[in-house]
Amino acid sequence: MASLTRSLRSQWLRPSTLGTKVVSNSIKHNSNYAALESEMRERKIQPIFDDLSPQMSYRLNVSLADHLPNSNPPTVLPGTMFPTALPIPHHMVYFEPTKRGSVMLADGTNPDQSPGEPFIRRMWAGGRVNYNNGNPLMLDSSRGVCAEFIRSVTAKGKPGDEKLFVAIERRMAKASTDEVQRLTEAAGNKQAQEDLEHRVRQRLWRDSETDFGPCSIVETRNIVFMHARTAEEAKTAAAAAATSTKILKPQHKPDWTHIVHPDPKLLFRFSALTFNAHAIHLDPEYCREIEGHRNLLFHGPLSYVFMTTLLQHQVSMQGNQVIKSVEYRNLAPLYCSEPVTFCGTQTAENKWEVWAQTPQGGIAVKGSAVTEPGAIDKSNLGK
Repeated sequence: MASLTRSLRSQWLRPSTLGTKVVSNSIKHNSNYAALESEMRERKIQPIFDDLSPQMSYRLNVSLADHLPNSNPPTVLPGTMFPTALPIPHHMVYFEPTKRGSVMLADGTNPDQSPGEPFIRRMWAGGRVNYNNGNPLMLDSSRGVCAEFIRSVTAKGKPGDEKLFVAIERRMAKASTDEVQRLTEAAGNKQAQEDLEHRVRQRLWRDSETDFGPCSIVETRNIVFMHARTAEEAKTAAAAAATSTKILKPQHKPDWTHIVHPDPKLLFRFSALTFNAHAIHLDPEYCREIEGHRNLLFHGPLSYVFMTTLLQHQVSMQGNQVIKSVEYRNLAPLYCSEPVTFCGTQTAENKWEVWAQTPQGGIAVKGSAVTEPGAIDKSNLGK
């Protein structure tokens, strides 16, 4: 695996033509998917530049305010004369791809990450985020950049009904002076754009996902891709889910709990903030007839936002601690208009377990976190 990573890095670091090849529907069921993994890991995904303005963070704070305890966000957009660090976990609403609707997939998702047919259904399976708290992104209206790489592709399940787990690594940093200068030249100039993208990938990529390099945040998003369902299969899946009594019970007694009642407004706002057009969060009919779910799905990354925001509120009261890393898995769906209970407990010094429960008391999201001493901006945590 290490040798494959090194060889792929050498390919990423060479300038290449624009565009992402999506595998055709001629994928054959086989046992190893080596060719598919190689193709996906070699993709040169266009880096995303974003202005590190406080506006998106401010809008997220306002959107979450009615759903958090004692939340008191600013009533006006904060200025940048005395900039604050990007709050944990507000990176979720920055550095999202901005593509024309005509190039998005039928379900409204990003083709850069897709293995192609027949794997056309996707779900957020979890992830891992490492924060470089000694080198935070500042909300000072400077330009930031995110380089996205496909770190691995893993097939699980029996032939004909496999699931593909795609690990998407996103490396976020302040854009260099050279990159900012080259942005103007790259507008409308294909060769200049290719050269700029090459330079960004070269600067941010590291063989080890634990090596920050110049990055402030390194996030891995685990996305699972599944085969299409017929309408009858979706109906059967929905019925089975409605009658299932199988749940995973929490292993720990929580030190704190907080119940969130997600409504369509919250889901729409988070979709808008993340520029996410995935139909599972917007179209109830699609959820029922295509995916086999009874209602709109609560976003996987929104679960992460609530878990870490509530955890940061807790640890900030214990010696000014700040979250260093979080790893989590999504185990069961959560739905719009159904209560979600977020829980957490400390298991050792600087170690925490966090999770989200369904209305039936089963674990829907299970995570663990590590904290460290560090100054934080408590204005984002309520009073």
